[in-house]
Amino acid sequence: MSEFREFLELPYAELEDLNLQAKEQRKKRVAADVIQEERLKYLTDEKRIKAVTVLFSDLEGRLHMLDYDKKFLVKSYDNLTFDGSSIRGFTAQRESDLRLGIDWSAFYWVPADVFGAGKVMVFGEVIDKNGTTYSADIRGVLKELSTELYKTQGYTLNAANEIEGFLFEGIDAERRYHETGAFEYVNKGGYYHSLPGDPLREFIDTTAEVQRAMGFENEKDHPEVAPSQFEINYSYGEVVAAADQIQLYKLICRQVATQMGMTASFLPKPVVGVNGSGMHTNVSITKNGKNIFWDPKGEEKISKLAWQFTDRILTHGNDLCLLLNASVNAYRRLDPHFEAPNQLKASAVDRGSMIRIPIGNEKSARVEVRSVGPDANPYLVLYSIFKTGLHGETAKIKNLRQAERYLPDNVYTALENFRAAEWTTKLLGADVKGRYADLKQASADRCPRLLGTIVKAPEVQFHHDVYNQLLWNIF
Repeated sequence: MSEFREFLELPYAELEDLNLQAKEQRKKRVAADVIQEERLKYLTDEKRIKAVTVLFSDLEGRLHMLDYDKKFLVKSYDNLTFDGSSIRGFTAQRESDLRLGIDWSAFYWVPADVFGAGKVMVFGEVIDKNGTTYSADIRGVLKELSTELYKTQGYTLNAANEIEGFLFEGIDAERRYHETGAFEYVNKGGYYHSLPGDPLREFIDTTAEVQRAMGFENEKDHPEVAPSQFEINYSYGEVVAAADQIQLYKLICRQVATQMGMTASFLPKPVVGVNGSGMHTNVSITKNGKNIFWDPKGEEKISKLAWQFTDRILTHGNDLCLLLNASVNAYRRLDPHFEAPNQLKASAVDRGSMIRIPIGNEKSARVEVRSVGPDANPYLVLYSIFKTGLHGETAKIKNLRQAERYLPDNVYTALENFRAAEWTTKLLGADVKGRYADLKQASADRCPRLLGTIVKAPEVQFHHDVYNQLLWNIF
């Protein structure tokens, strides 16, 4: 810190206290205007903050960040406009102006050594010209669903995600894949195995520290089955906060890896011949503080509602596959040779089932959707799972939960199912559904139709997390 620059830098323990207090306000649904007033006063009074980073996600789930000067934001927070035509899946050029609202409840204090001194973060809400939630901002759509179910049914939607990723040598491993044709492991240890001080363990430890400081409430972290693979688990949260944390988790991993001279990759299957990465999505619903997925007398100790929820997701499993497995590369992961959750079944024990019913108790009873890739838009994943589980249809298939049905093994079949399904039109509306399908089609059409046995350069280069205009135009 220069003697001339007195920018905010807080110890990790203090960051954790501040973030946990904010999280508690969010959990208790403190009125938006109360939180707004509190945050604006804090920003005004805290002279050491120079900028506020506002985060939002596009239709594919790519995270975007805008830094606003703190003084400007305090004065103009209710009139922040941006050019939506530059964001894939957002508006056409002729109607490009969108407004960015601030979700003051989703406010984070961040470690200065990772994100820079004098900065705080907050999630934004994309607002259409008429003042309503923009239909392609799925975070806003998910928030509306969550709020409506709380008001009308007293439901709180909960989610916890187990997000796996790989750590590779070099800071631009994905962007340079078309030159190198390979990813280089930083560690060749096995499941739960890495020595203290090796690069993978150091990366996991640092990332876990940052998450803890940002109020994630960590549970456990460890190397995964494949070489250089990791998973860092944290506690469940209300659905919008849970989706925000997925975006922050990936951002933190990428930032820490870059600072260490490496790449954190969330491609579902960046290397063939070893296990891919998943994002197992655990969901439950509480009402009046009670988990209504729990029933000690129910089959597998979950309630009739939880089973109905499960049956609806199995019914629409193929309709939703493109939302849960959003890239060409994701279909390499749905390979039955590697514990792939590609069977449209529900089981307490079979890890090849799309849905698993984990052992639970009154607090932890839940439904686990295992077929989700870590590169999917987390807001779309959670919106489609909860909306389908509560409002979808139930197929009249004999023995639905154990029928011999499978998820697609390629993106083209998933695209056909998605486009043809009436349910996905009800879920997203025809306009947003069409935009999403067209984006996925454009990426797929730039990749070889058959996956084959090696990861092709285009499936990395046209991956939505890697995408940039320069690379897109090279190919």
